[in-house]
Amino acid sequence: MKEIKQNRKTQYTQMVLRDALMELMEQKTISQITVKELCIKADINRTTFYAHYTDPNDLLHKIEADVLLSVSKAVSSLHSPIDKSNIILIIQELLLYIADNNKHIQILLSERGDINFPKELFMMIYEKCELMALAPHSSTKEFYFIFVLNGSVGLIQHWLKSGLSKSANEMAQIIFNMAAQIK
Repeated sequence: MKEIKQNRKTQYTQMVLRDALMELMEQKTISQITVKELCIKADINRTTFYAHYTDPNDLLHKIEADVLLSVSKAVSSLHSPIDKSNIILIIQELLLYIADNNKHIQILLSERGDINFPKELFMMIYEKCELMALAPHSSTKEFYFIFVLNGSVGLIQHWLKSGLSKSANEMAQIIFNMAAQIK
């Protein structure tokens, strides 16, 4: 019984710290956020913070790792032959996850987050989905991939900033069609 209570308490503490960090990151970069600010915002003491994380960057990296794991699980569940409809379905699943978690994801993908996170996220998706195989076969394959990767990140950032003005399915179609036109 005590272990269950401890587990719930730990989960609650981690949740309030994550929410506090995301709220602070709406106004500041991660390098400007202090442990003291986080603790005040989350209404916990510093000792509790340090029981879970070493610093705000550690907390941010654990949030990012959780997002990567969730997206990886979602993408892995969609194994099937690679064709247009399956690729669009994979992109749509990703966009639905982003929409469901849009407040945190918008911050993680913004300039206030870790600059490498969006690229890491999409690189993982494209590798898992073997989307690199769809790129033109030439010496410019890597450049094509980087262009599509950065374009996808930019489109999703715009979609989030515009309040999810299009459905996940519409955005998946747009991303796929734009990438396909580049070939």
